[in-house]
Amino acid sequence: MITLAKSKLKTFIGGIHPRDDGKVLTRSKQEVSAPLPKTVYLFMSQHIGAPCKPIVKKGDIVKKGQLIGESQGFVSANVHASISGKVIEIVPWPHPVAGIRLPAVIIERAEEDSWVEGADADSDTDRISPDEIKQRIQSAGIVGLGGATFPTHVKLTLPKDKSIDTVVMNGAECEPYLTCDYRLMLHKPHEIIQGLKLVMKCIGCKKAHIGIEADKKDVYTLFKNILSNEPHIKVDLMEVKYPQGAEHQLIKALLNREFKPTQLPLEVGAIVINVGTAFAIYEAVKFKRPLIQRMITVTGNGVERPQNFLARLGTPIKQLLEEAKVTTDINKIIFGGPMMGITQGNIDTAVTIKGTGGILVLRDAQRWESHACIRCGRCIDSCPYGLNPSELSIQIEAKEFNLALENNVMECKECGCCSYICPAKRPIVHLIKFAKAEIAKQKAKV
Repeated sequence: MITLAKSKLKTFIGGIHPRDDGKVLTRSKQEVSAPLPKTVYLFMSQHIGAPCKPIVKKGDIVKKGQLIGESQGFVSANVHASISGKVIEIVPWPHPVAGIRLPAVIIERAEEDSWVEGADADSDTDRISPDEIKQRIQSAGIVGLGGATFPTHVKLTLPKDKSIDTVVMNGAECEPYLTCDYRLMLHKPHEIIQGLKLVMKCIGCKKAHIGIEADKKDVYTLFKNILSNEPHIKVDLMEVKYPQGAEHQLIKALLNREFKPTQLPLEVGAIVINVGTAFAIYEAVKFKRPLIQRMITVTGNGVERPQNFLARLGTPIKQLLEEAKVTTDINKIIFGGPMMGITQGNIDTAVTIKGTGGILVLRDAQRWESHACIRCGRCIDSCPYGLNPSELSIQIEAKEFNLALENNVMECKECGCCSYICPAKRPIVHLIKFAKAEIAKQKAKV
């Protein structure tokens, strides 16, 4: 039995922990495959960076895993057909995160669900070169599945003047309600670890740390036992706290290294990958399988059967909600978790994308009235980046954007700790998003 005193748990300064994180709804629910959708809607923008260019046209017959969107530029990620079928349209479609219509390839499913030729082929990963690992990751369209959706092959392409000594794998899953990573770690630990090792081989790194929160001690014990004879990969138990899984907080907790919010982890010799990303890397390198599906937690008191689904990308949200038995009196649906998720206005058009880790359905979401700041300082104590959210919010309300810029508004990662802890229920994150947009407009005019 592995035990660890709370005082020895790895953590960072600041952050919050909701009294009820909602994970009990699905943490014991073994993942199930969602029924294949009749139609999928595959955006050409499912990642940070340049959108893909569609390389299919209306009427084309495609197979599962076939390249349908080709990356344009270095910071971009390929898009593949998630089902076999016929391309019925290529049109702008409402994007669930961007909030605008973006080009999407719409495919109607055929009876046969077969892989395109060349995909799903077993490989000997012991003999594969670092360059081939990166090439397969790039070809597979893999992005960060923790929510950031940064193209993984870009992260693994290091500048000539930089080196990485430690890979950090994020098994925290600190966002309330979500349990898709937890279930994946229980179900696919060996594959996740192999994915981590492939990343280490790709960049020539000899050490790794795996961070797992203390509410997942079964996963911690499982990974410790699997890696008992591999001292170069350390498994660390972390305090249960949000945003423990963010790159800055994870690296501070596990490696005690600090860097500016505007900098990347490579500035301190580290890179961070999510456990879901590691599993996708294993699938891409071992079997040449592109990223066409992922684990998604559908949960909240607005569904009768909360569940962890293995769903094809482009699956309509409405289908997953029906599988989870959505109730008739819901008043909020969130793409992601309650802290950093995006509220959906129309579930009839919303579909899953690569960054979709959860769908939160609520039937009694409270509506708060915002009040003036009472100067309690709670947001300052909770901010994991050491900012003064209350002062920033006041400056932004006064449209003093230059003053907010001087007070480091661009360093905010919009984690939501300040808004959550605020007794005056001020929309601090919304104000900061507004300020960033206005600052960007001003810079564009210069």
